[in-house]
Amino acid sequence: MSVKVYSTPTCPWCTVAKNYLKSKNIEFDDIDVSRDREAAVEMIQKSGQRGVPVIDIDGNIIVGFNQAAIDKFLNI
Repeated sequence: MSVKVYSTPTCPWCTVAKNYLKSKNIEFDDIDVSRDREAAVEMIQKSGQRGVPVIDIDGNIIVGFNQAAIDKFLNI
């Protein structure tokens, strides 16, 4: 399973999303789009959004922290 979290250090909902994944023992790549322009472009192309967090679970895109959607795509 591939999980990516596109985030910024100052985003409170990014922290909530990452802490939730950690609490479920889900490994993920934390991608700081404030430092990585290519990743920011990739995030916008995937989601159509400029806001963070954007969570990519095996190609399923979740914009914002949506626990029900995260659980669904992780089969929790």
